[in-house]
Amino acid sequence: MFKKYRLKNFDFLLVLLVVSLNVIGILAIGSAEEGVQDKQLYGMAVGIVLMFFLAFFDYSVLLRLQWAEYFLMIALLVLVELFGESVNGAKRWLDLKIIQFQPSDIVKILLILFYAQFIMKYRERLNTFRTLFFAVLLIVPPLVLIYRQPNLSTMILITMLFCIILFIGGLSWKIIGGVLAVVVPTLLIFLSIVMQEDQTLLRDFQRNRIMAFFDPEAYADSTAYQQLNSVIAIGSGQLWGKGLNNNVIASVKNGDYLPEAQTDFIFAVIGEELGFIGSVAVILLLIFIVLRCLSTARMAKDTAGTVIAGSVGALIGVQGVMNIAVATMLMPTTGQTLPFVSSGLSSLVSLYIGIGLVLNVRLQRRNLYNL
Repeated sequence: MFKKYRLKNFDFLLVLLVVSLNVIGILAIGSAEEGVQDKQLYGMAVGIVLMFFLAFFDYSVLLRLQWAEYFLMIALLVLVELFGESVNGAKRWLDLKIIQFQPSDIVKILLILFYAQFIMKYRERLNTFRTLFFAVLLIVPPLVLIYRQPNLSTMILITMLFCIILFIGGLSWKIIGGVLAVVVPTLLIFLSIVMQEDQTLLRDFQRNRIMAFFDPEAYADSTAYQQLNSVIAIGSGQLWGKGLNNNVIASVKNGDYLPEAQTDFIFAVIGEELGFIGSVAVILLLIFIVLRCLSTARMAKDTAGTVIAGSVGALIGVQGVMNIAVATMLMPTTGQTLPFVSSGLSSLVSLYIGIGLVLNVRLQRRNLYNL
């Protein structure tokens, strides 16, 4: 369970990058909504403890619990379906009295662990129809349960994560090309259908988000309101920003034009108050964290370690891109948090758990030269 590791293999740089990004997030959250800053600090403390615990916990032990993790994931999502708390028309949270959390966040990490073991077991047969069919069949239940919450953006994110996991595990380029040849036209057809007023595939608020992306002026007072103000806020920060906790009257944030800015649109707060320099710093920290995870994947001792480290890096990268793209109006509103920056305990703690796993993979690295 716990092994004797060589301390020189511990990735102090990755920890420094993650904590630095988290600190920036806490400062920005305090400026956006001071009342939730202490809660985020608590989440950071819990996350760091879990990160260090898992950093020295042999991930191979967790891999042997593959099916327990899968059924735990399904059980959590079923509990949301049956007893979840509804907020703004979405049932995505479980209230355990002591803490309220969003199970879909921890599901992302459980899926990575599950498929890491799955791919290591079936690596030689990964590109066969039977193995791929089984892999796809197992991902369907959690996707359906998440879609029903409804949480379309998380369903899309997990689908992308699943595809990346298979790619890291050794999926053939021929199969990838064949899938893209089917998925791209299907996506275009799907978009053309959901843009029709009488469509039944998406709920009205989901369709409105897509329509607001293509025609923001028509939805300027409703669905596109936050995105338009987010772009204004980021642009108004210019090079150095207006400063954290400023009292500038012309501030978009101070004027309450960014409701719940501490969550989905925290990047707008960073852009306005820390300017271009602060925004670039956040983006660079995210990039360095992802690259560090990929570096760990390259030196992992086994296929499962490669999948774990590479997939955690991919999760942070894709989720970060989605959040920043929404804040800068490059894609429709999704509701995805900015990793280690946005307010949200379940997202923050689950990502720290993922980093802890990456740290353990690196501690058990293969004996390579010049690394």
